[in-house]
Amino acid sequence: MSSDLAPGRPRILDIDALRGFALLGILIVNITFAASGYPIHVADDPQYSSGVDHAVHWVSSVFVDMKFYLLFSFLFGYSFQLQMEAAQRAGAAFKPRMLRRLGALFVIGWLHMIFLITGDILTVYALVGLVLLAMRRVKDRTALLVAVGCYAYVFVTLGAAVLFVDSSAFIDPVAAVTAAQETTANLAGSFGDVIGEHLKALPLYGLSQLTVQGPTTLAALLLGMVAGRRRLLADLTGEEPLLRRVQLACFPIGLLGGVLYATAGGTGDTFATWVSVMTAPFLAAAYVATLLRVMHSERGTDLRRLLAPAGRMALSNYLGQSVATLLIFTGVGFGLVGQVSPLETVTFALGIFILQVGLSHWWMARYGYGPVEGVLRAVTNATPIRYSVPARPRAQQ
Repeated sequence: MSSDLAPGRPRILDIDALRGFALLGILIVNITFAASGYPIHVADDPQYSSGVDHAVHWVSSVFVDMKFYLLFSFLFGYSFQLQMEAAQRAGAAFKPRMLRRLGALFVIGWLHMIFLITGDILTVYALVGLVLLAMRRVKDRTALLVAVGCYAYVFVTLGAAVLFVDSSAFIDPVAAVTAAQETTANLAGSFGDVIGEHLKALPLYGLSQLTVQGPTTLAALLLGMVAGRRRLLADLTGEEPLLRRVQLACFPIGLLGGVLYATAGGTGDTFATWVSVMTAPFLAAAYVATLLRVMHSERGTDLRRLLAPAGRMALSNYLGQSVATLLIFTGVGFGLVGQVSPLETVTFALGIFILQVGLSHWWMARYGYGPVEGVLRAVTNATPIRYSVPARPRAQQ
């Protein structure tokens, strides 16, 4: 997930900080699938139907859902370009390096979604990354056209489903609640029961990758690669007119889409999903522009320093989040699944993230790579695992 720069090559703190910010959004979404079986079956839990519960769901739908994996994907594409240039500087063949990296991510992703949590993004990166690898030498214009084509595909296919498919005919609310109760009970059971539930979700997860997440992830990767070529995140001052223009143009579209998505029923409604998929990139872009401006302001520099270490070891933190939710909610640990309100679930997410930020500062002050990043780097470069003393990152004022 993070870039492996050549020795002595300064890191770009903005990229690390953005990746750290994305980790929080990813956690807020993913923790709901560990805390209850109801989100997996797109069903409302009758136990949590108060005004506060609905408000938490609404806020998450507007500001968080379906936005942060795009930011993660964009940064993956940006880092892909940095890794390619690092290989060139080192005089190493890039293709075998990246194939080893993607293969390792695929294995880690499969283990992750079978043993730790329902769903995973690493397997998507591994598979879609093969397309990015094949397109690494295409012109910027071609990459952008393919990215637009990916969204055109989703626009047409989901739009056709909105117009011609009666989704209510496929949804039985009573059956969904029954299935959700069964899933919640199994998640509270033994490790074998938990793994069984993760396996049951694989077909639905695979369908999501084919129809929505796969194409949109590829689009974000390609945009990130082009941005990396043009060094759009290097040597920023926060005063760039483009950042303000992105905010002014993208916030209204992204927020309107988020409100429509939340109001129309979220993932349980095809039209709502279609609107969210088409507008989420705008809100993600607005978040990036806003955070970059804030981090380069006089009072925001500390925020960048706070988030950067977590982003430097994003893969370790991503997996660590799933370990934490497994231990907190499933029968493997404290078994709180189905017993935590939406507001309490978000509070758990914030607590886990704060702990991870602190641990990331401690780890990165002593080592050059995160625990899993060190292993992934060794596989990528076909070298022994080493955790070198970190070099001082480049300051961006």
